[in-house]
Amino acid sequence: MNDPAGISFKPIGQVSNSIKEKMRHGWSQVESVLIIDPELTDLMDGLEDFSHIFVLFWMHQSTGKFPVKVHPQGREDLPLTGLFATRAPHRPNSIGMTVVKLLESKRNQLRVVGLDAIDGTPVLDIKPYLPKDSISGALYPEWVAKLDQS
Repeated sequence: MNDPAGISFKPIGQVSNSIKEKMRHGWSQVESVLIIDPELTDLMDGLEDFSHIFVLFWMHQSTGKFPVKVHPQGREDLPLTGLFATRAPHRPNSIGMTVVKLLESKRNQLRVVGLDAIDGTPVLDIKPYLPKDSISGALYPEWVAKLDQS
């Protein structure tokens, strides 16, 4: 494996919303504005034609400590599972990824709904959601159907 110390990211922008502390549920209704570095505005041309985008972000308030196994969403009624089989926020690398609905693209700002990131979160990248990103017949464990998906 290459030396991970050589990996670095420069945020392309940051999240602006009313959420100041981490939440467990309710993200599906949260509106956010992604304020992108004005020097990168031209990179956003054509994005307004997409209904959804992937947002990759740095979970900057993560502790850096992560468990090997967790109960999904902290629910004891769900099985103890390896961290990589969950979307728990405390991870070896604090990278978050969410598909969000793009409500508006205006200059260097993207208004979105459904981003599970708090105010001030650094944005690392944006990618359009494409038809190939929808996978029919995907398999997942039974307990996933019991999760709060909001």
